Amino acid sequence: MIRVLVVDDQALVRAGVCLLLRAAGGFEVVGEAGDGREAVRLAERFRPDVVLMDLRMPGMDGIEATRRIVEHHPASRVLVLTTFADDADIYGALGAGAIGYLVKDGAPEDLVDAVLRAARGEALLAPPVLARIVGRALRAHQRDVRRPAEEPKPRHRLLTAREREVLALVGAGLSNAEIAGRLHLGITTVKTHVSAAMEKLQLRNRVQAAVVAHRLGLVDDNFHPVVQQPDGHPEPDPYGP
Repeated sequence: MIRVLVVDDQALVRAGVCLLLRAAGGFEVVGEAGDGREAVRLAERFRPDVVLMDLRMPGMDGIEATRRIVEHHPASRVLVLTTFADDADIYGALGAGAIGYLVKDGAPEDLVDAVLRAARGEALLAPPVLARIVGRALRAHQRDVRRPAEEPKPRHRLLTAREREVLALVGAGLSNAEIAGRLHLGITTVKTHVSAAMEKLQLRNRVQAAVVAHRLGLVDDNFHPVVQQPDGHPEPDPYGP
């Protein structure tokens, strides 16, 4: 049973999230908080596995609450669920230690899956959030011409064809479960390929993997994976957008 603390200043949103988690099964909502200060207090009391955290709340905001919860209770994973996805909120929350960042216009089943993944310690980002982070990283890389040693090109040739294919789907923002379904593989096999690719490219997390996938041309500007032909020329993703 995954123990969840739901934090949002809107009672209706809290009620909807709690109802969704209870209906999905496998979750126990141990508490609800309407502001950051109460979230910190309840996290201390209940030690939840996952904290679903809104950001813009009266009094103590979600970023400061995330920082305090992660500092004092690192075993509690903070998963941001908010309406806003601007750079200040994204980088503030991730910098405070949030394991993931979701926006409220996502599908209900995606939220359930995200809480499950957060409980397992998997970092995750909503596709529009990943797009902003990757876009910013690519722009910074294009401006910084003084660090050619960071180019992944010398190492990417070590990847197998399957590892490149999996890396492309990571770059497109897919979860391990989604990649497994897309490629008709077991999820354990997908995890093995992701780990192997990240080790070969000396990457620490999926955000870095997504940035490298874009820089290698494995993902296009619309976040669709691109399959490389044997001659090195790209062809459209055979699975479609």
